[in-house]
Amino acid sequence: MKVLRFLVMLALIPLFLGACNGMYVNNTDNPKKLSASPVLDRIASRGELIVGTAGNMPPLNMTTRDGKIIGIDADLAEYIAGNMDVKLTLKPMPFHDLLPALKAGKIDMVISGMTITGLRNREVAFVGPYFISGKSILTKDTNIASLESGNELNNPDISLVALRGSTSQMVIEGMLPKAKMVLAEKYDDAVKMVLDGKVSAMVADYPICLISVFRFPDHDLMTLVKPFTYEPLGIAVQAGDPLLINWLDNFMTSYKGSGELEKTTKRWLKNSSWIKLLPPIE
Repeated sequence: MKVLRFLVMLALIPLFLGACNGMYVNNTDNPKKLSASPVLDRIASRGELIVGTAGNMPPLNMTTRDGKIIGIDADLAEYIAGNMDVKLTLKPMPFHDLLPALKAGKIDMVISGMTITGLRNREVAFVGPYFISGKSILTKDTNIASLESGNELNNPDISLVALRGSTSQMVIEGMLPKAKMVLAEKYDDAVKMVLDGKVSAMVADYPICLISVFRFPDHDLMTLVKPFTYEPLGIAVQAGDPLLINWLDNFMTSYKGSGELEKTTKRWLKNSSWIKLLPPIE
């Protein structure tokens, strides 16, 4: 029996060594070594980085009249693709569909003015922040624009529109439950509700509110001077891929340290000439 046990152990040694040394899976006809980063390998094999974005959140991401997506987020994605030595594809979709698409592997990452929150971070990983924002309001009502805090909007006589699935929706639900909330699929729809007087105000990130004031100078739009929340925006990626997260962390260190992030941000915030490239809101 001792001889038999010894022979069995000898037979098992190559299997253990193969599992530890090579780490092979046989999900195809040929054995394939497990990847340290399945997403990086996927990007490299297709030669393409697919980034999900809403495409309607100026100045972070917006779609021009000819269908090109531009903005702070688009520039960041372009730099990432360039450093990966692959082409970039920006895939626009409704904001609330971005995280489901990421978790399903339909896109490689999300760069779309997405706030890093505890709830989202339970589902996906975040790298950043690459931009610090905060909630503000867009309104035509001088009384609302003169409010000193967001809490004063907590009034049943006030109607507020927010982007579906956004932290703006969460802010209204959590901080302003007495106000009447309306949800929009995209920011252009929300802005139009303000322009048409269908709601008292839009709750959104401060840059979006500010750019909307510049975009429609003849409509007496106003926004708060100081945001009433703190919103760190990050790059969302699938959980369980530490090498991809490490790669993006190192990239962001270089992107910030080189001054390119600051240049990109100033290009879109300090110069509003690009607004004429956007289509009219119908």
